[in-house]
Amino acid sequence: MTNTNYFDFVNYPEIKTTFPSGQAFFSTYQGMSLDELRKRQNHLFSRVMNFAWQVPFYQRLWGSKGIEQGDIKDLDDITKLPVYSKSDLMASVESYPPIGDFHGLDTYSENKRPPLIFQTTSGTTGKPQPLLFGPKSREVQSLLLGRLYSIQGFTNRDIIHSVYGHGMVNGGHYVRETINHWVGAQMLTAGTGIETRTANQVQIMQTFGATAIVGFGDFIKRLAEVAREQGLEPGKDIPVRKISGHMGAESRESMSEAWGGAEVYDWYGVGDTGAIAGEGLDQSGLHILEDAQFLELLDVDTGDPIAEGSIGDMVCTCLFKDDVFPIIRFQTYDVSREVTGANPLGLPFRRLEGFLGRSDNMVKLRGINIYPQGIGALLTAEFASATGEFVCRVRRENGREEMTAVIEATQLEDDQRDAMEAHLRARLGVGISVELVGPGETASLSGIETRQKPIRLIDDR
Repeated sequence: MTNTNYFDFVNYPEIKTTFPSGQAFFSTYQGMSLDELRKRQNHLFSRVMNFAWQVPFYQRLWGSKGIEQGDIKDLDDITKLPVYSKSDLMASVESYPPIGDFHGLDTYSENKRPPLIFQTTSGTTGKPQPLLFGPKSREVQSLLLGRLYSIQGFTNRDIIHSVYGHGMVNGGHYVRETINHWVGAQMLTAGTGIETRTANQVQIMQTFGATAIVGFGDFIKRLAEVAREQGLEPGKDIPVRKISGHMGAESRESMSEAWGGAEVYDWYGVGDTGAIAGEGLDQSGLHILEDAQFLELLDVDTGDPIAEGSIGDMVCTCLFKDDVFPIIRFQTYDVSREVTGANPLGLPFRRLEGFLGRSDNMVKLRGINIYPQGIGALLTAEFASATGEFVCRVRRENGREEMTAVIEATQLEDDQRDAMEAHLRARLGVGISVELVGPGETASLSGIETRQKPIRLIDDR
C-alpha cells in the first residue's frame, strides 16, 4: 500500500489560481462581467456534479425525483434538483453509520483515497452532524475565510484572539487553520468560556497584546465587560483594532464602543460550507463569494425564489467541494436578505444583509414571522441601557402564540420597558412583551459562558 498524506492531495498553485485571495482577488474580479463569472461558476459546477453523481446519497435523492444525469447541464438547471437539509444527512448517518453515505470516499482506489478530515457541528439545533472534508476542500474553505480576513484588513502582524470552540466542533479548528495557513498571524486559541475562563482570556489578551478578536459577537462583547470589571480599558490596555465574526444580536456600533472604537466586520457561513459571505472595508453588506459559493434565497414557506428585498432561506451549493463531500442545494434554514444596488468594490458579486435568524426558530405571531435572533440588535441600536444579552420565550395563551423578550438592561424602570415594547411593535408590526432583568441574569438561560452559540429562543408551548 502506498503511504500518502494530507499534502499529497492539495495542489496549492492550482487552488490559489482558481480562488485568488489578497490583491489577486481584486485584480481578477473587479470589473468582471456577470457572463464571465457565470462561465467560471458553470465550469466548477460541472466538476462537482460529476463527482456527486457517484455518491450514493445523491443517487438516492435525485433518483427519487426521477432526475437523470443528463438533466442538469449547468446552473440554470439547478432548481430541478431538490434541496436537502441536516435532517436528511442525519437520516443517512442513521441508515449508514457511523458517517452516512453522503461522501465519495468509496469512489477512490485504495492508493488514491484522500485522508478524511472529520469534525462535527455544534449540535445547537439537535444531535451533532458529521462534517467531512478532504484536503483540497478543507484548504479551499480555509483560503476563502482567509480572503475575507484579508479584505477586512487583517495582516500577518496581527495577534488574533479566537473565541471559537474546539473539541469535535469544526469552528475553532477551521479558523485556526485559516489564520495559520492563509493569514500568517499569531493566534491565541482561547476558545469558549468553558475552555478558557473568561477572566483568564482577558489576561491572555493583555499579556500578548491582542490586536484582533474573532468569534461570536455575544461572547466578544462579554469579554469587554469582564475586562472593565478587572480595571482594564478595552482598546487601550488591550489594543484590539479589529473584530471579525458573527455579530448576531450585537450591533456594529455597540460592539465597537465596547472595544474602544475597534472596526467591526461581520461574516456568514455554516460548518458544512465554510465561509459564504463577508464584509469588506466598505461595510456595505456581506459580499457573497460567488466564485466559490452559489447561493439561492428561497421563500420560507413555499421554497420558491423570493421577491427583491424579501427575507428568504439561504440554500447553498459549494462550487469547490469535489473531493469528499459535495454540497448541492443545502438548505441552511438561516435567513437573510439581498442588498440591492451596484457593488461598491466593483465586484460582480451580490451582497447579503447578514444573518437575520433561523426559519426553523421562526415564531409566527398574528400572521407575522418573527426571528428571535434579531430582537437583541433592534433594542441595542435604540436603547443605550440594553446590554445586548437576551432570551425570548414563546408560549401558547388563549389559543394563540405570545412572546416575551427577557432583556438585560442597566435601567429597569417601567417607562424603559414600555419604550422597548413600543419600539418592537413599531419595527416588527406585532406586540411582544418585554421583561427587564439586570446584567448577567439571562446567562443561565442563554449559556453565554459555556456555549459557542447562545440560546436565544426557549419554547414553552
